[in-house]
Amino acid sequence: MDPTSATKTGQVFDWQVLRRLLTYVQPYRGVFIGLIGLTVAAAVLGTVRPALIQRMVDVDITNNDWAGLNRSTVWLLLLLVANTLVSYLQTYYGGWLGQYIVRDIRTDLYRHLLSLKLSFFDRTPIGVLVTRNISDVETLSDVFSEGLAAMVGDLLQIAFLMIFMFWTNWQLALISLSVIPPLLFSTYVFKEKVKGSFQEVRNAVAKLNSFVQEHLTGMNVVQIFNNEDREFKKFAAINQEHTRANIKSVLYYSIYFPVAEVLGAIGVGLLVWYAAQGQIECTISKGALIAFIMYNSLFFRPIRQIADRFNTLQLG
Repeated sequence: MDPTSATKTGQVFDWQVLRRLLTYVQPYRGVFIGLIGLTVAAAVLGTVRPALIQRMVDVDITNNDWAGLNRSTVWLLLLLVANTLVSYLQTYYGGWLGQYIVRDIRTDLYRHLLSLKLSFFDRTPIGVLVTRNISDVETLSDVFSEGLAAMVGDLLQIAFLMIFMFWTNWQLALISLSVIPPLLFSTYVFKEKVKGSFQEVRNAVAKLNSFVQEHLTGMNVVQIFNNEDREFKKFAAINQEHTRANIKSVLYYSIYFPVAEVLGAIGVGLLVWYAAQGQIECTISKGALIAFIMYNSLFFRPIRQIADRFNTLQLG
């Protein structure tokens, strides 16, 4: 097998590998549990804000209750401060946990390399080993800081949003969620396409590192046999392969995110159209319409990001 080729899996992620990674969390389980708590808190705080604004419009402003409006504004400011603080702690400790876990994995991996036989190093390009031990191990940091924890947070936020939406107005909730099937389909297609392009990028990086390392250490041989032009052409071909793989992933992103934005805009349009009829018939309040527009924005954002979270877990 080509040593520069990456292992491909058809699963979203390998549960056995994930369990092995979680063993590295044990020394930091207090931080990990705290990170889960911060994730839950961020999901709850993110869904309370639209409900509070709905109350300000439907109760305080409608009844000309300026004292109540001032109290609600203070609560809203406190909510924003708490949300900012939780987001800061979640980002910092997620990155902190990822870096310490990567440090431990890299230490164990290097200890394992020292125990391998010389025949392994004879048949494996050094550039590939550098890529696997530096770049690929660094990706594992994202599994904990941007992959696993963030995806759990996204799913919790979606769950809390759906509860709030159906509790507030089930008709508007159904209208808002009517564009979810095409969005989920486009997200799945994007996830599958970009997964393949990421694998190609990893392979191209490994080949580049291997080629450069081998030719730098053997530059005297290249120059003795006057092979500079031929080796430069080989490097240019590998570099072009790396560029092509990256451009392919950029293409998928440039298609998916506009499609997701258009579907989100369609959802808002349907929401306003239906709520306008409710306003005429006095069955839907202005506050409910404002809250659902905010719910719609909060709901679609994590769905668009979940595809990236899955790919982070797969690459890790």
